[in-house]
Amino acid sequence: MTSNLQTRLRQLWPAGLCLVIGFGLWQFWGNATRGYIDTASMFYWLGFQWINPPSETEHGWLILGLSLWLFWRNARQEPAAPNPAMPGRALAAMTTGLVLHVLGYAVQQTRISIVAALVFLWGVALLAGGRRWGRAAAFPLAFMIFALPLNVLDTAGFWLRMWVIEASHTIAHASGIEVVRNGTQLFAPDGSYQYDVAAACSGVRSLMALTALSLLVGYLNFKTWWVRGLILLLSFPFTYLGNVVRITGIIFAAEWFGEDAGVLVHEWAGFIVFVVVLGLVLITSSLLRMWLPGTVATEGDDRHPFWAPVTGMRERRASGVAAGVVVLSGLTIVVLGRLDRLPVRSDAGIYLTEDGAAPVDLPAFVGTDWIGRRAEVTQVERDILPPDTGYSRRSYVALHQPGRQVFLSIVLSGRDRSSIHRPELCVAGQGWTITGRRAETFAFPGDDDVNLPATILRIEHKAGDKEIPALLAYWFVSSNRVVATHWERMLLGAWDRLRYGRADRWAYVLLQTDARDGEEAALARMREVVAGTLPHFQKPPP
Repeated sequence: MTSNLQTRLRQLWPAGLCLVIGFGLWQFWGNATRGYIDTASMFYWLGFQWINPPSETEHGWLILGLSLWLFWRNARQEPAAPNPAMPGRALAAMTTGLVLHVLGYAVQQTRISIVAALVFLWGVALLAGGRRWGRAAAFPLAFMIFALPLNVLDTAGFWLRMWVIEASHTIAHASGIEVVRNGTQLFAPDGSYQYDVAAACSGVRSLMALTALSLLVGYLNFKTWWVRGLILLLSFPFTYLGNVVRITGIIFAAEWFGEDAGVLVHEWAGFIVFVVVLGLVLITSSLLRMWLPGTVATEGDDRHPFWAPVTGMRERRASGVAAGVVVLSGLTIVVLGRLDRLPVRSDAGIYLTEDGAAPVDLPAFVGTDWIGRRAEVTQVERDILPPDTGYSRRSYVALHQPGRQVFLSIVLSGRDRSSIHRPELCVAGQGWTITGRRAETFAFPGDDDVNLPATILRIEHKAGDKEIPALLAYWFVSSNRVVATHWERMLLGAWDRLRYGRADRWAYVLLQTDARDGEEAALARMREVVAGTLPHFQKPPP
């Protein structure tokens, strides 16, 4: 064995040990949730998202490949010397990663744990390759953020869809095309064509991939971070413009050549958006290269070894860092084990069955006008939600008008926060399209001073050639809070876990009714059922 190889092995083994320890930690204690994806492995959880179409993160494998290539490229561009050791920064980065993982595990947010793993991995790179590898790995690891499933974009996607529809409608009218807009629908007055701009047409699905591509173009072409950031920011309006071009193109094609032509444009829509956005990014990049030549990145002809000896690294010090990481990882596992055994608060904001496992049975009658028929929980729901999830639901039918129905459902969480999710996910999964949302309040029977905050969704789905409208209302309740949005519940639940060291139980209350007779009539039905059932299942707010 040559002395150079011996030196390399002596310098790399502490980092290799840290890498193995980190892999084991995130493999066996990487995911705190068991709903939908029942695994303790962060790697399996993320990999499943990358192959699961509804997650809309199938570009994750491409981001991973690009990140590995960027690390190799950056390392070869860094001069081989000087390459000082940075054991202190390496230990600090890995410690930060472990602490961040504990935080993510405590609030049951696997995405935070993934970011923690990336920070930990940067520390491993610093320990293994000194400053060269630390600098080379910084951007590729940050670039991996684009491989995370960010369902928060669904909310942004709703408003983006509305803006795209409004802009396309305005452009069509300015061009003399009398297209009619009704919510998310665009159709000709004579009925020759009709399109429903679904959530997929909002542009949010392409936003992450195109934003990542724009940042990559900026990173490879410029050395100044503010120029790179400018190209990244411009990708947002560019994506919006690309989707306006897509929807406007569908309208024009349908107006000039018929509905089939509009369908053909729709089938090529993804490619159209890609061409428009990438074209705008490349044009912007070319202009900036001409106007700001001093910011252009230049690659030298010299290529340096991928790995170079780290100077100033004492074997004892590197071993000390590895030993410290082993100890800290052991402590982390102990803390994670305690978090898995957090006591579940027995109290809840709703009345429970005697065993405390589920909400009380909803009343069979509401006054003399409504009868409640049991609505069974599907096996699919039981399979994908944690086993300690509780349910109570009925479909209320007006005795004298069977067509008037209100579905009422209560889902109660246990230890795992994934028992409850954003209603928008189920609505879309069941084939409904969200056409609007607003805040609403429901009075608590017997107390005129108490109003329950709720969110109202206007939804519709196709039944043959017709769009069937419906109204959906929901809110979340815990032992001491009632909130109208999923994000309020998530933040407050995370705060309770961190501050009090307990898992609070939340109930998700949902009502849905047909709205073909108008939104006011639908909301009145909901209020009638709420007034007759709420005192039976929900405790008065504190």
